[in-house]
Amino acid sequence: MPRITCEVRDGSPVTVVRLRGGLDLATMRTVHDVLDRCLADQPDALVVDLTDLSVRDRLALSVFAAIARRAAGWPVVPVVLCVPPSEVADWLAESTACRVVPVRRDCDEATRAGHAAAAPRLRARLDPVAGACRRARELVTEACARWNLPETVGPASLVLSELVGNVVRHAGTPMRVTLTLCRPYLHVAVADGSRTQVRAGCPDVDAEGGRGLMLVRELAQGWGSAPAGDGKVVWAMLPAN
Repeated sequence: MPRITCEVRDGSPVTVVRLRGGLDLATMRTVHDVLDRCLADQPDALVVDLTDLSVRDRLALSVFAAIARRAAGWPVVPVVLCVPPSEVADWLAESTACRVVPVRRDCDEATRAGHAAAAPRLRARLDPVAGACRRARELVTEACARWNLPETVGPASLVLSELVGNVVRHAGTPMRVTLTLCRPYLHVAVADGSRTQVRAGCPDVDAEGGRGLMLVRELAQGWGSAPAGDGKVVWAMLPAN
């Protein structure tokens, strides 16, 4: 029998993960990997239910602080813990690292707290067709108008066009585009159905979305990729002016 299980309930826009079994330095890696994969799907919030968790080594509780720090940078997802046993709640309160992770009495309260802390997002699904880059630029214009970011429209449009164009040219799968405002940055991300890593490509100023990821590196404050479901997600951060 597995020493720990992680039941994922994707009740979009909030994902709930219920842990069962014993948490120690050996099983914390399993917990970290499951929570990390959930973050790559960019829910509005991630709730971790500790009702059926027994903690065999209190040092392993640091996994929740590590996940919360990861989520705060990208993909900007609040992490909330709920219903820990009283002893575990005391340990979390005593841990300097874990004080950054909010704890609530039940899943409903944790979900409400996650909703309240969620960053503004705009999502859309696109097909890998010639007009996808144009639609990506329209989404940026819509998001920047909604969030009053006039100076961000130009660079964010270029970056998102490149990420979408890369999917059209190389992955050829439907994609999920997400724009998230977490000042001082606007985060853009594209999830596709291919595990193939992104490629830098050669600049082609005449092609639709053909400048390659060199342009992304030049304009973005940071960028990266991560596995997501059966594919991957590629993201970038731009100054939100």
